[in-house]
Amino acid sequence: MAKAATADASVRETVTFEWEGKDAKGTKQKGIMSSTNAGLVKAKLRRQGIVPTKVKKKKKSKGGGSGKVTASDIAIFARQLTTMMGAGVPMVQSFEIVANGMENKEMREMILGLKAEVESGSTFTNSLRKYPEHFDDLFCSLVEAGEQSGTLESLLGEIATYKEKSESLKKKIKKAMTYPIAVLVVAGVVTGILLVFVVPQFEALFAGMGGDLPAFTKMIVTASEFMQKWWYVAVAAIGLGVYMFKQAKKRSVAFSEALDKVSLKLPVFGDIIQKAATARFSRTLSTMSNAGVPLVEAMESVAGTAGNSVYTKAILQMRDDTATGQTLQSTIESSGLFSNMVVQMIAIGEESGSIDDMLAKVADYYEEEVDNAVDSMTSLMEPMIMSFLGVVIGGLVVGMYLPIFKMGDAF
Repeated sequence: MAKAATADASVRETVTFEWEGKDAKGTKQKGIMSSTNAGLVKAKLRRQGIVPTKVKKKKKSKGGGSGKVTASDIAIFARQLTTMMGAGVPMVQSFEIVANGMENKEMREMILGLKAEVESGSTFTNSLRKYPEHFDDLFCSLVEAGEQSGTLESLLGEIATYKEKSESLKKKIKKAMTYPIAVLVVAGVVTGILLVFVVPQFEALFAGMGGDLPAFTKMIVTASEFMQKWWYVAVAAIGLGVYMFKQAKKRSVAFSEALDKVSLKLPVFGDIIQKAATARFSRTLSTMSNAGVPLVEAMESVAGTAGNSVYTKAILQMRDDTATGQTLQSTIESSGLFSNMVVQMIAIGEESGSIDDMLAKVADYYEEEVDNAVDSMTSLMEPMIMSFLGVVIGGLVVGMYLPIFKMGDAF
């Protein structure tokens, strides 16, 4: 634990520096390098035969979507680096080629920072650990296993495939969650416009007609008057509610865990979340097992990628049970979170010594299941959403025409 704390402290103290200098031939050189202080940067440059003329801290780029390093960028980096190394290009040169092909400036500079670290004698794993916000423990552990076993190229390919499939799965889940939320937002905006701009026109007409309005129409008129006068309060309340919900989820472990438990029991959505968690578990454990990472050690990283605290706790418990000598199949079965098919596939994998292959097949199956479930849900929700919008918008229209129908009946 003390060793880990020291490593974390060193990561926090690392700063990226921009440098300029001249090589032995007098040619101007420049680049970026990560280190704890400018003095170490100058020392590293001198060891590389470069006389530094300027070393300064690199300014952080100001916001902007194009400058943010995304998980997709990391996946592309892993895939391109694998391709370069597979073609026989040395690692340092591969960094430069991949960096020059990156449109994202922040990503390009980070890769050049990795290149500088490796050039100065650091291992690839330690260089990656300088950027913990982009390269998680799973990524670093797999690279470390590749460096130690001399199979870095093949493991980078595994990492690239893992990242690509993980991103694909995330997009599917996001699609499933975004669609209904977007419809609710549209319904809210349309309802607000009708209450603020359309209903008042009818209200003026009703005033000239005299007589009592139907109860439903009165309710709509009252809502319209409130929205005209206090619309900004309603908007602020919704915004505050969303903000408080996000903060509570972020800051309160109990609240976040309660949400995760409820999400697993939701109709349609709960099934998708469970399948996605199973796919993540299988894909991550398959990748780490194939890399030769010990099972107990691998389960730690697997727990961090589950995406749901219920699964995270269960996987950590499985890790503890496995450490006492129990089989993976028995620990998975006792968790009660995985289907019988998963349990049987893993049992076969343990008996045949091909656990990584079986887990990969399970991951493939459940990733396809998530894809099909999202498509089915979208198809199923389209008529439901149209009906919902019809009831909301149609209800407002009918409410406005009720007094007119009532007046027609009087004649």
